Amino acid sequence: MSVMGKHSLLSSFLPIRIKSSFGILPASTKPNVYTFVKVPLEAALNLKEIPYDIKPVSLIKGGGEQHSNEFREINPMEQVPALHIDNHTLIESLNILQYLEETRPHRPLMPADPVKRARVREICEVIASGIQPLQNLVVLIYVGEERKKEWAQHWITRGLTAVEKLLSSSAGKYCVGDEITLADCCLIPQIFNARRFLVDLRPFPTILRVDRHLENHPAFTAAHPNNQPDCPPEATK
Repeated sequence: MSVMGKHSLLSSFLPIRIKSSFGILPASTKPNVYTFVKVPLEAALNLKEIPYDIKPVSLIKGGGEQHSNEFREINPMEQVPALHIDNHTLIESLNILQYLEETRPHRPLMPADPVKRARVREICEVIASGIQPLQNLVVLIYVGEERKKEWAQHWITRGLTAVEKLLSSSAGKYCVGDEITLADCCLIPQIFNARRFLVDLRPFPTILRVDRHLENHPAFTAAHPNNQPDCPPEATK
């Protein structure tokens, strides 16, 4: 594919990033994604070809916009992401992903086979419950600047060790077989975080293989932090 062709394909996935307050837009507009950067939700929306607008929520500016009274009305947990869709506001990544799968079944991201579906869910849960919360910003602030790298490396390595074991029996080209699933949507952003904290990924060959297969996929490339115009330098360090 030519550079121009690749750029055009990528552009078709890139959402409009709205620079405005956190207020909910009218129901007739596209879904609003309240996010910082590098979340599984954006990749899933891209894969399902659901047009959406992004309303950036800086976790850094002014001590964190997620702590504002306005955003607390959107998510009482003061976290991202949140999605306003179908005149409802939803929070928690896995909950939102499941809602999209149930209401937008075209381009499914869950296998038809019940065992494979269970494999997808367990990989998603290990990442969303067993890794991500332990290396997110609020925890790292509590741990402190001197220890945050060591802390993040420990918990990411521990979690990816489990994921690698799961993938040893489930992976084909992707996390579960040869079709992209929600498990891939959860894994790729976590690999980004692992590299951000300089985690040694050599012990995880299956994870790296899946990452190589997806690194140039337009849906994932468009969701990558490097392609987010509002991504601050500190979010990619």
